[in-house]
Amino acid sequence: METSKIAIIGVGDICQKTYLPNITNMFKELEVIGVCDLIREKAEKGKEGYNVPKIYNDMHEAFKDPEVDIVLNLTRPYEHFGVSSEALKAGKHVYTEKPLGATYEEGKELIKLAEENNVLIGGATDTYLGAGIQTCRKLIDDGWIGEPVGAACFMICRGHESWHPDPEFYYKFGGGPMLDMGPYYVSTLINLLGGVESVVGVAKKMFPTRTITSQPYNGTIVDVDVNTHVAGILNFENGAVGTIFTTFDVVYDKQARFEVYGSKGTIIVPDPNFFGGEVKLLRPEQGSYETIPLLFDYSGDNRGLGLADMAKAIKTGRDFRANGQQLIHILEIITSFEKSSASGGVYKLETKYKRGEPMKNFPLFGVID
Repeated sequence: METSKIAIIGVGDICQKTYLPNITNMFKELEVIGVCDLIREKAEKGKEGYNVPKIYNDMHEAFKDPEVDIVLNLTRPYEHFGVSSEALKAGKHVYTEKPLGATYEEGKELIKLAEENNVLIGGATDTYLGAGIQTCRKLIDDGWIGEPVGAACFMICRGHESWHPDPEFYYKFGGGPMLDMGPYYVSTLINLLGGVESVVGVAKKMFPTRTITSQPYNGTIVDVDVNTHVAGILNFENGAVGTIFTTFDVVYDKQARFEVYGSKGTIIVPDPNFFGGEVKLLRPEQGSYETIPLLFDYSGDNRGLGLADMAKAIKTGRDFRANGQQLIHILEIITSFEKSSASGGVYKLETKYKRGEPMKNFPLFGVID
């Protein structure tokens, strides 16, 4: 089976725990041929643990490698633009972790560079391609809740400094709950309900500093440079109205709800941070929520699914689902709440969005349609 060859830039925690094992063991049409990290020991660990042929001394060496089909950008959010832009200029397709860029302006430049260099850019999140969200989409598309009326979703936690080994970047440029977790929620919202026309937002920073209590930086005090409490209203093109709330400032003991409302029913959507989860449907004739069986593949930890879909699209010439027009629409949305908050008015989006094709089950797990 012919494979698409991947060079990974950034061999940190998310790479070691999910991308490398999934690309190596799950997605049969992908192959990691090289890794690169500013901390060489991380690259060496990835190479040794997953039999990766090459370690690149720097990212430019990877971009010059003629074997590389796609550059997988797993660097920190504020580094996404620098890595992706150089890869695009070198004529490489790019798949990036979320968000596309730390600002909307960065995202627009990346889309422009991809077009100018006749290459593709795509990226996370791809959890909405999993069994949970795809089951919700089928229920909505097949009319089980009637005409969509609205949605409400919440990401509530007290931040990452109690468990993450190096949490400072969550409170710096490119961080904050909306840029960090918002892409999971917004990608799900637009794939269920379509594009967004305008938003209204309120964004605040509740605490000026945070104290890290995890190892190895236990006791370190971090200055908070970004808003950590962001709420927004989304006006969808189809007339539905959604609300989204993300915070790193609140004590909470469980996953908050994600619901989609229609004229004939309501769906409880599973946590968009995961590929599977429980889907529940309420219709008037039932009187109570019914758990719906998942109707699609990929309900586990299947990070890399979007990358596999992109690789298949490059080989076949079809469009792919987590593409650039989706990424820039998401980035404009998640950065517009602060702009609305600062201006005190409605932010009208520049970008337009067309939903990609729903997922299709394929006979061989790990091979995309």
